[in-house]
Amino acid sequence: MILCITEKPSVGKDIAKILGANTSRQGYYEGNGYCVTWTYGHLCTLKEPADYTETWKRWSLSSLPMIPDKFGIKLIPQKSIKDQFSVIKKLIKECDEIINCGDAGQEGELIQRWVMQKAGCKKPVKRLWISSLTDDAIKEGFRNLRSEKDLESLYIAGLCRAIGDWILGLNATRLYSMKYGERGQVLSVGRVQTPTLALVVSRQQEIENFIPKDTWELGAEYRSVLFKSSLKPFDNEESGKLVIEEILSLPMIIKDVEKKKGKEAPPRLFDLTSLQVECNKKFGMGADLTLRTIQALYEKKVTTYPRVDTTFLTDDMYSKCKSILNNLTQYSELLQPLRGKQLKKSKKVFDNSKVTDHHAIIPTGQALPAGLSKEELNVFDTISKRFISVFYPDCVFEQTVVKSEVGKYKFKTTGRIILDQGWKAVYKSTESDLSEIGAEDGLRSDNNTILPDFKIDESGPQIPKLIKKTSQPPKYYTEGTLLKAMETAGASVEDEDLREALKANGIGRPSTRAAIIEILYKRGYIRKERKSLRATEAGIDLISVIQEELLKSAKLTGIWEGRLRQIEKGEYSAEEFIRQLKQMINEIVISVLKDNSNRRIQTEQKR
Repeated sequence: MILCITEKPSVGKDIAKILGANTSRQGYYEGNGYCVTWTYGHLCTLKEPADYTETWKRWSLSSLPMIPDKFGIKLIPQKSIKDQFSVIKKLIKECDEIINCGDAGQEGELIQRWVMQKAGCKKPVKRLWISSLTDDAIKEGFRNLRSEKDLESLYIAGLCRAIGDWILGLNATRLYSMKYGERGQVLSVGRVQTPTLALVVSRQQEIENFIPKDTWELGAEYRSVLFKSSLKPFDNEESGKLVIEEILSLPMIIKDVEKKKGKEAPPRLFDLTSLQVECNKKFGMGADLTLRTIQALYEKKVTTYPRVDTTFLTDDMYSKCKSILNNLTQYSELLQPLRGKQLKKSKKVFDNSKVTDHHAIIPTGQALPAGLSKEELNVFDTISKRFISVFYPDCVFEQTVVKSEVGKYKFKTTGRIILDQGWKAVYKSTESDLSEIGAEDGLRSDNNTILPDFKIDESGPQIPKLIKKTSQPPKYYTEGTLLKAMETAGASVEDEDLREALKANGIGRPSTRAAIIEILYKRGYIRKERKSLRATEAGIDLISVIQEELLKSAKLTGIWEGRLRQIEKGEYSAEEFIRQLKQMINEIVISVLKDNSNRRIQTEQKR
């Protein structure tokens, strides 16, 4: 008998149907030489401190740091979990071979292997690795089962992550709670949650300490177009007025008119983080709600695996894309321009070197089931339109740069005309790409302006202007912008290529970032005001009392995350990673114990 272990009962039911295991039993299906059972997500967890020694049961500074000689796992103490584990353990003893059908990712690998270890499994194990739950994808996955050894480094990386969170989280939480918390109060500290909180606190303090500064930019109006001076903005109005007086009666002379065609490629396909950012911006959906929604769409077989950190597809997916597009019948109008043409194959979409476990999130081409929620429909529409758009042509525009002089002073203005909307037609943009965009004083200015037909050496009267600018503070984080900051370890990045490069050292994983933000809400360290995230007094106090940069620096934490990714690829030693974590917590404990400030932080959390 072959035993298949899935991560959820719903997935188990789908797989059992395909395998012909049609007889329902308590906790599993059987038939056709197969048994199909399931976990409920995590059945096992790392042992708690008190499971290792009675000494660690009581919170005490003298017992820190707590570092077991060997980490162990245990069942989560819930009756439903114990009952299901008994079913799995019995089936493992009876089977000849096991197929691990857990979610195809680091967390899924860890969940399933811990259960098999706890059950004392000695049977041969193969791995089902699929990116969608459609019948065809499942069948193809069973035809191409992977060896468990192929995914050993993925499991090791997940194990290192869990151990790292245990070592830093449990020790640092006890350390700071006992050293700085009011009696019985818990100050939650974590490997990822604390640097994430530090990002929010730092941004908030930057805003609160911001001092606005006024500057004055020199401009000149000519033929109803605002030309901007190449001079640096003036720090005071008087200096600008002196130049105004100097050029007031002088004509503007057009010195150069340069027109260039340019192209704008479609935006990249979605990974989980960029999808969460987009849904937060468009629909106000929180990161956790977006994750739950896309997970539901995956389980309903209409989108692919969601917990991904790549925006690329593999080359072999190209041949499947036409069929997927053809099945998106609700978008027939948008698909019409693609009919009868060979689909575009861009390196910004198809690149094997940018895909490890799973490809970007796309539709599967399955029909939408009835009864989808508003959120599910919105997320599906967002994913589908992005998928359609990457096969459209680039947006083509003409960029015009006009340079001029007024006396000895140089000026410039720019304009853009959209010649072919290309992929932008998918979104039916209401932006006035083909009309003038107003600027200060109602004048046409830079960016997307349509300019008059300027000629070199033409000249005429101009009206000099001083335009007052007041510097603005950065914006508070939203859940969307905080996710982007976590992905890039705090760097502000808009360029998609640079964003891809910085992912290697982002903090947290795509699948866990939403949960980290939820933890910060739960701990009372951050709150939401409309869409903006604000740090609470307790959150600000906690970050201020933590002097150890390794605990609160997004950049340094990002380096640790990069090492976990290296472990996943077999490029870094797990032993060295754990050794450095142990050394780090030792140094942190010594440093905190030396602090004689007697500071106290008030929170709502009790231990």
